[in-house]
Amino acid sequence: MIDRVEVFVAGVQKAGTTALFSYLSEHQLLVPGIAKELHFFDNELHDWQSGDYSSYHAHFVQRPGQDKTCMAFDVTPIYAFWPNALARIHRYNPDARIILIHRDPIERAWSHWRMERQRGGETLSFSEAIREGRRRLDQAAPLDDPHRVFTYVERGYYARQLDHVLSAFPQSQVLLLTSGMLDRQPQEVLQRITAFLGISPFGPVAPRREHVGATGWPAPTGDDIAYLRGLFLEDTRRFARMTNLPLEDWPTLNEAVSLTA
Repeated sequence: MIDRVEVFVAGVQKAGTTALFSYLSEHQLLVPGIAKELHFFDNELHDWQSGDYSSYHAHFVQRPGQDKTCMAFDVTPIYAFWPNALARIHRYNPDARIILIHRDPIERAWSHWRMERQRGGETLSFSEAIREGRRRLDQAAPLDDPHRVFTYVERGYYARQLDHVLSAFPQSQVLLLTSGMLDRQPQEVLQRITAFLGISPFGPVAPRREHVGATGWPAPTGDDIAYLRGLFLEDTRRFARMTNLPLEDWPTLNEAVSLTA
């Protein structure tokens, strides 16, 4: 059993975190959890005054040949969004490294909605869910389940989330990526991650995509896209200025780019 988790892929949902978990799990110096998305630091039922992390550490099992020099990592993409998670992570390990991977917020919202429809957690159409469906959040307590399920729009305000992350951790402990970078240049992205973590580079890896969104659902209408662009544009422009990430292929910022599943 490990005695400390050092790396957190803390966001964002539906942006390639499953593929990233798969890649990272192959590195001999990285110890994955026994499942992706352990949801420990967003667990509102845990006794956070106890300081007991033994149940959490039990989810990390070193492979043969691994020792205490290896780094355990947790991939739970709600952490950057959930109100209390980052403060809890900082209290647990103030030296933690935070990795965030992002996707165009309109595409992310659509993918999130498709996932919830397939799971049976959502009955509204996409058009309804991103408009009047948001009233469900107003009717729920801030930490209740609707804020986990129906936050198609709310999870797309990346500048706000990055403000939240940087209020808990210095920029030197935060690595920012995009799903497009991982899709097109996985080897380069993984080398950036290993340099960030101070470990040996990956060997050659085969490109992969995991958990591609459910198909068969009608694409968002032009009105839906325009509506979401209006909601996200100011925040996304600020996020672009904050990060200097390559976002020219994001439909939110470039109307000439079509949405992808």
